[in-house]
Amino acid sequence: MLRSLGIRNYALIDSVELDFGPGLTVVTGETGSGKSIMLGALSLLLGTRADSRVASGGKARVEARFEDVDPAMRGIFDEKGIDWLESEGADGTVHNEVTVRREIAPEGRSKIYVNDTPVTLATLQAIGPRLVDIHSQHANAKLSDPAEQLHVIDVMSGNSAELDAYMSAFRRFAHMKRRIDEIKCRVEKSRENEEFLRFQCEQLDKLKPRKGELAEIERRYEILSDADEIKEKLSSLSSLLGDPERGLVNGLSEARGMMERAGLDLLGVNGAEMDARMTGLYAELQDIAETIEDLNASVDTDPATLQVLSDRMQAYYDAVKRFRVSNADELAALHERIKGELAGISGEDSELSELEAEAREQARQVKHLAAILTGTRRKGAEDFAARILEIARGLGLPNLRFEASVSPGRLSSTGGDRVEFLCAFNRNAEMRPVGETASGGEMSRLMLSLKGVVAERMNMPTVVFDEVDSGVSGEIAERMGRLMRDMGRSMQVMSITHLPQVAALGARHFKVYKRDEDDRTVTYVDALEEDGRVREIASMISGSEVTEAAMETARALLGGAE
Repeated sequence: MLRSLGIRNYALIDSVELDFGPGLTVVTGETGSGKSIMLGALSLLLGTRADSRVASGGKARVEARFEDVDPAMRGIFDEKGIDWLESEGADGTVHNEVTVRREIAPEGRSKIYVNDTPVTLATLQAIGPRLVDIHSQHANAKLSDPAEQLHVIDVMSGNSAELDAYMSAFRRFAHMKRRIDEIKCRVEKSRENEEFLRFQCEQLDKLKPRKGELAEIERRYEILSDADEIKEKLSSLSSLLGDPERGLVNGLSEARGMMERAGLDLLGVNGAEMDARMTGLYAELQDIAETIEDLNASVDTDPATLQVLSDRMQAYYDAVKRFRVSNADELAALHERIKGELAGISGEDSELSELEAEAREQARQVKHLAAILTGTRRKGAEDFAARILEIARGLGLPNLRFEASVSPGRLSSTGGDRVEFLCAFNRNAEMRPVGETASGGEMSRLMLSLKGVVAERMNMPTVVFDEVDSGVSGEIAERMGRLMRDMGRSMQVMSITHLPQVAALGARHFKVYKRDEDDRTVTYVDALEEDGRVREIASMISGSEVTEAAMETARALLGGAE
């Protein structure tokens, strides 16, 4: 609900501060008094483009404060990084508040703020129409939009449970389709490489790479390459250590015997300890001699073995180059990865088949729920159209034909239906979409009827009717006024009107007028109380010269409106 509107330095308006309340608010004034200026200022808050020419005498500023707006808007605020302002009333009820400000510099620069957060024009265009809906003879409102028409029929059908069930099933189906598409894409890419992967796998199967194997082969190859020289040196060393006559082991054994016979104890030396040490040396030296002898025996000088190692090393070197890896150990990891990818191709084929079967079953469920949803919509559309005709014919449209057409469409997140509002104002005229019907008084009355019905069931923003009652009078004018007043019981309605019957029905009444001051003309807006309303309505009845009869009629209209 619009709580306040402030306008400064905008066109002919110097400064206006207006407070609003619930129900129907009427705005009156002579033609050319500036009502359109006030409406233009409000339109800036919906995202219309700014014109620097409206900035009079400095920076123009338009600011509006809204309370208790649709809580569903919070998603937009969170997405755009705008603070969502809430407070708790004394009765525990949570209220929200939105302030929108537009500043226009004389050179044309425009700044926009929502809850004091700078935003772009695109953001304002997403927020503004959900705060205020302006309808005039020259602009069919958002009810001409097919998506909004579908939403209206759903609300009027009371099918929220059926719609929720369908949307949940459709989301599951859409998720399955995305998963299927992802797997198909991967399988397609994998199949393109499958032949190449199998060729690589066969090559690596033959090589059977093993981590650390090349390093071991290179070590053995280096040994075998110098085998004769190594064997000669080991033989000499083995002879030096273990020769039965001149070897160090035999010499140490003889030294041990001589030490036992030397009688070291007589010289004050512990002979047992010396013998133990000698025994240890003998055992260690004998072990070394045996090790050298074993190594000598293990050295292979067979040229065939050397060739086998050389061939294996070359196979590794070729594979490293062919598979473009940095070292031989990576070949083993590559082998495992390729085998895993080949296994994954067959695994994804199996998963794809299972998922496609599930998706077919889910599609049948979606179609079943869509059919149920269509049934609720067709019944709701019939009731809605009947209600529209009932109201519109009472507003002077006796030949109106109106239909909320529900026809098959492509399955989407909202169902499988296309909803379109069709109408014809004259007998035998072709039914045409509401959005393509010429604007005018008849269209305005139809849109008023539409909004009158919708207001009973939907959480609509503040609606501003700009002279939708133009071209009507008498009883029809009164009916239009009463319809707007009835709408005001469930939402905030503002009507810019020239009709005294409508003006008398407002819970609040603002008068727009111009006054010449020095070298310029200024537009003012006054909130009228009881006496002011009587005089204003009387002037709407009798013109500039207000008669006592007109005053009595005005009092009667106001009295009858209570």
